[in-house]
Amino acid sequence: MGKLGPFIKIKPPGEKAKEYLKRDSKYISPSYTRVYPLVAERGEGCWIYDVDGNKYLDLNAGVAVCALGHSNPEILKVIEEQAKKLIHYSGTDFYYPPEIDLAEKLAEISPGAKNRKVFFSNSGAEAIECAIKLVKYHTNRPYLISFYSSFHGRTMGALSLTASKEIQRKGFYSLIPGIYHIYYPYCFRCIFNLSYPDCKFYCIEIIEETIFRKVLPPEEVAAIFFEPIQGEGGYVVPPPNYFKKLKEIADKYGILLVDDEVQTGMGRTGKFFGIEHWGIIPDILTVAKGIAGGLPLGACIAKSGIMSWKPGSHASTFGGNPVACKVALKIIEILENGLLENVRKVGEYLLNLLKEIEKKYEIIGDVRGKGLMIGVEIVKDKKSKERDKEKRDKIVYRCFEKGILLLPAGENCIRFCPPLIISKDEIDIGIEIFEEVLKEI
Repeated sequence: MGKLGPFIKIKPPGEKAKEYLKRDSKYISPSYTRVYPLVAERGEGCWIYDVDGNKYLDLNAGVAVCALGHSNPEILKVIEEQAKKLIHYSGTDFYYPPEIDLAEKLAEISPGAKNRKVFFSNSGAEAIECAIKLVKYHTNRPYLISFYSSFHGRTMGALSLTASKEIQRKGFYSLIPGIYHIYYPYCFRCIFNLSYPDCKFYCIEIIEETIFRKVLPPEEVAAIFFEPIQGEGGYVVPPPNYFKKLKEIADKYGILLVDDEVQTGMGRTGKFFGIEHWGIIPDILTVAKGIAGGLPLGACIAKSGIMSWKPGSHASTFGGNPVACKVALKIIEILENGLLENVRKVGEYLLNLLKEIEKKYEIIGDVRGKGLMIGVEIVKDKKSKERDKEKRDKIVYRCFEKGILLLPAGENCIRFCPPLIISKDEIDIGIEIFEEVLKEI
């Protein structure tokens, strides 16, 4: 591929990588899921270099985290400047400007009015845990609703909401009681064998007609937790007006809507928050991943009237770290000054390229997404739409061997979630190799 492309000097894993893999197997928890044996040493822009000198195009951004790519000079400057001033002083016990500045900015860019309050944590799962406690505290209601195939994290509360893979829940009984799951609008594989728009949102109708009549008293439901686009579930994009219909039911019964923007938020879909594509205002948003470009930071953003709990109700020693907060402020500034437009333009370019490939290959059943959050569903054939996990895994691994870093999502999907700074030229490089692999498979 030349200078601009990947460079594989030794088939991975190389000798240095193998040594690290050996040590990893001895000392690191086996619960981690590693799709291929990449041992990363450094990164620059949209490129990753492993310990053996191989160069890869990063099309997953460290699982949708590194919004500005790797070793971004503006981010490095912010980190250095803030680290020289103050690295840590626990924002739940004391005050410092970066935390307050970021809370104000998040309130400003969140959908709806600016009357928001923010709780800072270290991760998406922690932000979800905060939201679980908050909705119960505010409503004094016992039940929560989530979706099948959702992923909200692996801590016990977040895991109780999660219904993505059996292995994630196996062995952890008992989880938090009072959580019920409903079907997500997965139109490519409608569980009710209906088609949009003729379905008239039957997947929402049954909430009121069946769930609330036979299982759950609606006046005892505190909140519905949802992802605007399901992430780990397979990059599933709901149809237009879906969330407006869901909000109508929630408002009818005084049920809060909690929008999990951990993967879709901070510009990933071409807007600051994924839910903006559907035009509703959630009661609570949770963000993490791309908010601090690789530093640990999560946030739960709620309407001020909802986040009214008393001092001591919830706290976090490391949440709202001053260095991470300063980085988040810089990322928001860059998003506001043109990067969001790049996400929209390059995302549309990538989506169109993948849709053209979809027409040519029988094993691609669906291509969907918004911005730079795009899923490709691998099937045995277009007619049966039977999932083909084995081929999906082979494609992802072979791309790795040829210098492209992708990740799976759901049972049989491949996710494209590169750094938001990626160029059309870099997309072309990635797509060329991706299609080469499809031909091989």
